[in-house]
Amino acid sequence: MPSYKNIVLECVQGNITKQPDISAIVNAANAQLRTGGGVAGAIHRAAGPKLAEECRAKAPISPGEAVISGAYNLPNQYVIHCLGPVYGQDKPEEELLANCYRNALKLAEEHENDSIAFPAISTGVFGYPTREAATVAFETIRDTLEQLESVKEIRFVLFSEEDLRIHQRMLEEIFKPD
Repeated sequence: MPSYKNIVLECVQGNITKQPDISAIVNAANAQLRTGGGVAGAIHRAAGPKLAEECRAKAPISPGEAVISGAYNLPNQYVIHCLGPVYGQDKPEEELLANCYRNALKLAEEHENDSIAFPAISTGVFGYPTREAATVAFETIRDTLEQLESVKEIRFVLFSEEDLRIHQRMLEEIFKPD
């Protein structure tokens, strides 16, 4: 697995709710932190109703913001909920998307998580083009690595083969292995 500054960075195709070796998974949330479609729906269904109960008190959140909750029936310790920007609507979308990754990593650090798994935030119904979103994600992570002490593994869990291919290519372009 490629590493950069002693942090493992990887992209895999799969289901973000089935990452038992990861301490925190990231939810591509909606502003009310409710069950939705896509990633949010899958996480809420797998975590069970207590996740929705805890999230009610933390909502609403704004684009770029992140909050942390327990993971309940998921095999992880935490779920970090990020509200990505709606492409073409929430401005400046690049900065708001970068804030999602920055804030999620900050919460993972504050809770001493050794690993975190991200979906492709904002690329589904929020319409962010996958290549541009992956570029923002990996550039933000690259610029944040120096501040990470607890986090030793960052995984992107992509649903489709196409998303995996794009993220893998951007990871290789932005990071050169140690």
